[in-house]
Amino acid sequence: MSESQKGRTAVVIGGSKGLGKEVARTLASKGSTVYISGRTLESAREATDEIGLGSIPIVVDLAEPETIAKSLASIPNVDDLVIAAIERDANTMANYDIKAATRLIVLKLVGYTETIHALRDRFTPRASIVLFGGLAFERPYPGSTTVSTVNGGVVGIVHSLATELSPVRINAIHPGIIGDSPYWEGKDNSHIINRTPLGRLVTMDEIVHSVEFLLANTGINGVNLHVDGGWLRK
Repeated sequence: MSESQKGRTAVVIGGSKGLGKEVARTLASKGSTVYISGRTLESAREATDEIGLGSIPIVVDLAEPETIAKSLASIPNVDDLVIAAIERDANTMANYDIKAATRLIVLKLVGYTETIHALRDRFTPRASIVLFGGLAFERPYPGSTTVSTVNGGVVGIVHSLATELSPVRINAIHPGIIGDSPYWEGKDNSHIINRTPLGRLVTMDEIVHSVEFLLANTGINGVNLHVDGGWLRK
């Protein structure tokens, strides 16, 4: 992505914390007008107050897809859309929580898709979309059934919409374990590091740079990009 994005409009869903906020911060620092969503106006305003640079707070709850179109109505046009909102779910067969599973499926699959649907008429001809998935669909673990399923669904969304949205591009990023993220920092990740040819875990900064690459490179479309340092299955 070029150093200056002045004049561009970006929307970061799930931009009030974590990786979404770092993506929003980077896009704003390079000149984009960035709409940053939180589930509450308070969380969105906390993020925009911290980032500044003309960023604009909006309220979006992907788990309530019927409300998304109204939540996005004030946005005039979109050059870059990043949907980074996630939820963690450890839902085992021994203790299966139907409500939690349903919420995650709606949030990740219906919510992601409805956001794109709601904005479809405001994408500029060279617009780009980046979705956040995850590697649990290829590297499942006990309790990951719903997470693995929805992250596999993100792959399907990318493949389908790459053809339907043309010329708008859509890609997804599937991060590995992010060593300096609030969730993983401080945990014993040595068993993963030992299987990672890079010799360390990927960083938040590397994930953000990967999102920038997918947004900016006009030859990349329909790609599900793994950013995991080459993490080996065995």
